[in-house]
Amino acid sequence: MLCSMNSGVTLFSFTSLIILISCFPGHVTGAVVTLHSIELYKTHEWLSKPTVYFQCKGENKTILPDVKKTKVVYTFKGEESWQPLTNFTNKKCKRCGLYEKDFLRHDTFDEWEFCPSDFGGDTGTYTLLKEKEFNATFLCPECLDLMSDHKASPPPPLSDSEKKSGKKGLHVLVVIAICAAVAAVVIIGFVGGYKYYQKRKRQQEQARFLKLFEEHDDMEDELGLEEMI
Repeated sequence: MLCSMNSGVTLFSFTSLIILISCFPGHVTGAVVTLHSIELYKTHEWLSKPTVYFQCKGENKTILPDVKKTKVVYTFKGEESWQPLTNFTNKKCKRCGLYEKDFLRHDTFDEWEFCPSDFGGDTGTYTLLKEKEFNATFLCPECLDLMSDHKASPPPPLSDSEKKSGKKGLHVLVVIAICAAVAAVVIIGFVGGYKYYQKRKRQQEQARFLKLFEEHDDMEDELGLEEMI
């Protein structure tokens, strides 16, 4: 019976995992942005080599360790340890920038609205040119798929009644899924318990038959002894 209950719990957990994955498919993947090349036209640090980094608002800094000199084109493969720079999970833009850290302060090369729609061409490239500051090319092939999906099937605006109906329908589906999982657990437990009952019943019948057979042998032995006497 315990094994049956464990099987039912495992089935319930697996069913719940499938429901969660199917309900939230958009949270699994994203459009990754990498830096393909960059050239600095100037730096803001006069006494030492600068520390150049990229950062989007609310995200961690990505330091570009190789970018130190001006008027040198640095090219990357997208496989460096500090890549990727950021990623997009939807078509919404981010506020990002290229900065320089020195001993006393942080200087800004440029800040801009970074969007998946910026990327184009066959490979998903985006070149940003900031006059007298830098020239950088970014790669995001997945951004093309992200934007094409949105363009192919733009979501129509929903009325309040439709939103309430959709939430109610999702709630009903979740309730049905939970009820189905519980019913499966109950059925598995019932079948396991019934099989265990049948097994115990057969064992008891076999024990009873063996006992009757032994009593019959004992009676024959006693009768045989009496005839000899």
